[in-house]
Amino acid sequence: MTESKVLATPPKATIKPKELTMHGDVRIDNYYWLNERENPEVIDYLNAENDYTKAVMSHTEGFQKELFEEMKGRIKEDDTTVPYKLNGYWYITRYEKGKDYPVYARKKETLDAPEEILFDCNVMAEGHSFFNLGSISISPDNTMASFSLDTVGRRQYTIQVKNLVTGEIYPDKIENTTSSSTWASDNKTLFYCIKDEVTLRSSKIMKHKLGSEAKDDVEVFHETDDTFNTFVYKTKSKKYIVIGSSSTLTTEYRILNADTPDGEFRMFQERQRDLEYSIAHYNDQFYIIANNDGATNFQLLKTHENATSIENWQEVIPHRKDVLLEDIEIFKDYLVVNERENGLNNLRIMSWDGKEDYYLPFESETYTTYIGNNPDFDSDVLRYGYNSLTSPSSVVDYNFKTKTKEIKKEQEVLGGKFDKNNYESKRVWATARDGAKVPISLVYKKGTKLDGTSPLLQYAYGSYGHTIDPSFSSVRLSLLDRGFIYAIAHIRGGEYLGRDWYETGKLLTKLNTFNDFIDCSKYLIEENYTSADHLYAYGGSAGGLLMGAVMNMNPELYHGIIAAVPFVDVVTTMLDDSIPLTTGEYDEWGNPNEEEYYHYMKSYSPYDNVDAKAYPNTLVTTGLHDSQVQYWEPAKWVAKLRELKTDSNKLLLHTDMDSGHGGASGRFESLKEVALEYAFLLDLEASYGQ
Repeated sequence: MTESKVLATPPKATIKPKELTMHGDVRIDNYYWLNERENPEVIDYLNAENDYTKAVMSHTEGFQKELFEEMKGRIKEDDTTVPYKLNGYWYITRYEKGKDYPVYARKKETLDAPEEILFDCNVMAEGHSFFNLGSISISPDNTMASFSLDTVGRRQYTIQVKNLVTGEIYPDKIENTTSSSTWASDNKTLFYCIKDEVTLRSSKIMKHKLGSEAKDDVEVFHETDDTFNTFVYKTKSKKYIVIGSSSTLTTEYRILNADTPDGEFRMFQERQRDLEYSIAHYNDQFYIIANNDGATNFQLLKTHENATSIENWQEVIPHRKDVLLEDIEIFKDYLVVNERENGLNNLRIMSWDGKEDYYLPFESETYTTYIGNNPDFDSDVLRYGYNSLTSPSSVVDYNFKTKTKEIKKEQEVLGGKFDKNNYESKRVWATARDGAKVPISLVYKKGTKLDGTSPLLQYAYGSYGHTIDPSFSSVRLSLLDRGFIYAIAHIRGGEYLGRDWYETGKLLTKLNTFNDFIDCSKYLIEENYTSADHLYAYGGSAGGLLMGAVMNMNPELYHGIIAAVPFVDVVTTMLDDSIPLTTGEYDEWGNPNEEEYYHYMKSYSPYDNVDAKAYPNTLVTTGLHDSQVQYWEPAKWVAKLRELKTDSNKLLLHTDMDSGHGGASGRFESLKEVALEYAFLLDLEASYGQ
C-alpha cells in the first residue's frame, strides 16, 4: 500500500443556519436540513461523501479485497448449528457454501430422520438488496410456523404464517411488527406486537386468528406511556402467555393461561418506578429476578402463580453487593443461575431438592460464558456457550447427573494458520481520575512488542448497562496477526462490575464513561502498550457517542478513530420525541426538557462541542435506513468537523444506502465494511511518519 498522491476534494455541505432555543439557550445548527431524508440535495451530499471516501481509500482497494477474502476464508461456509430438541423435533440452522443466508430445517424425533426444510433464506432474499428473517415461532402441534421479514433494514417486520405440512404460505400479512409472535395452545391464535408508525416504539399487543384479515385483529394491550416498550412471549413451561412492558428502569408483566387465548390478561405486579423484575414459571410457582428492597444487584424470589403481587414474593437467593444476578434457566430437577462477580461470568448449578449447589469451573480472566438454548424443560443437560479472547466459541453440554461436559461444537477457524497458543490475553486495571479501578481486557499475538511502538485498538461501549464481555473474533485476527494489540475497556455505563458500575455512568454521571475511556488510554500509553502515535479507538452507536466525546476532550491521544452508526447529536435528538427510541431513553441520558439535563448533555454532546482544533484521522459509518441512530446525526457531525477542524488528517463518511443499524444483511456482506475499517487503520499505521 502506498499513499495516494492526489486526494479528492472533500465535499462541503451547504450551511443553512437554524436557530434552536431551549431554556433561554440558543444553538445555531448549520446542518439541521440534512434530516430531510427525501430531499435530493441530502442524497447528493451523502453520495458525494461516499465518492470522496472511495477516492481517498482507492489505493487500499486491493488490500480491502485481500482483507475481505482473508476474513471470509477463516469462516466455515458450509456450517451447521448444534441441533436442539423442541416438542419432538430437532431444529438445525445451516449455511451452504457460496450462499449468504441461512437455511432453517428440522428432523422428527431423531437426527437420522429425513430433513424438512422450513425456510431457505437464500431463495427468499432474491431480488432484495437487504433481507432479514427476524424470528420463527412453531405452533404447538408442529404443523405451522409464523415468521417475520424485513427487506428494508428499518426493523419493521411483516409477519406471515407457513403451513409446514403443505408448504403453503397463508395470505395473512401483518405489517409493521417487532418480528416476534407467540402461539396460544389452540394452534390458531397468534399474539404479536406492532410499532408506532412514526417513533417505531413497540406500543400495542394484538391478537390474530388464523384465516382472518389483519385489519380485524383485536388490540389486547396498549402501552400508552411513551417511555415504555411492550413485548409478548410464552413461558418455557408453555402454560402462560406473558405481556411485558419495560422502560430503562421499570418493568411490568401481565399473564394469561395459554389455553384460554380469549381470556383477560391479569396483572402480575404493576409497575413501580425503579422496580425491575423478570419472571419464569415452574410447576405452580413463578421465579422472579428483581431489584426490590434495595437489591441493586438483584435477588431471586418466588411466589405462587395465583398470588403474584410483590407482597407475596419470598427470597430464594438473597441480594449480594459483590455479585450481579444476571439470568436463570429452569429445568425439572435443577436451577441454573448466571452470576457475575468481579467482572467474570459464573454458572451456578442448584438442585431443587437442595442437595447440590456448586459452580462450573472456568480458568481465565478473559473469558465469556453464557446460558445457551435450552428449550427442553425435562432435560438433564445444560447447554452453555464458552469462548475467550484467545479461544474460539464452543457449545458445551453439561450433564447434571454424570457431572460431565461434552463439547458439541467448537468454532472452526479455517485457513490453517490459527493456533490459539500463539496468542496471549490478560486483564489489567487502570486507575481513573476519581480513583475507580477500571478493568481492561487485552489480547495480542505472542511476540508483539510491548515497548510503546505497537499499534493498539481500544474498544468500548459504556451505556445501558450493556456489558462487553471479552469474546473471540476470527475477524479480529487480521489485526492481531499484523501486530495490533486489541483492548476492551470495561468502562462505567456498562455492568461489568455490577449494577453500580452502570448507575455511575449515566444521567448526571455520564462523564465518568468518557473519563474512564480516556484514563484507560492514558494508562495503556504509560504502561508502554502503545503510544499516542499508534493508539486507535473504536465505538459504535452509543459507543460512537463515546468516540465523539473523547475526540472533543482529548484528540491528541489518538492517531485514528472509527465511529460506527454514532449517536452524536444528543441534545437535538433527545428533544425530538418523534424520533424512534427518544422517549424511552430519558432514564439513560435524562430529559432535556428539564434544564439541568439539557445543560449537562449539551456539555458532552459531540456535535455541540466540535471546535476549531486538530482532530485525529476519523472514519464514520452509517446506514440510510437506520432506525436506532438516524443517518443525519453522523452526516451533520462530519459536515461540522469539516467546517471547523484545523488539521489535514483524514475525515471520511461512509453511508450504506441500502441498510440500517445492523449494517448489510448478507452473511459475508458486512465483512466488506470491516475490511474498509481495518484498511483505514492499517493504512494509517503503515503511512505513519511518512
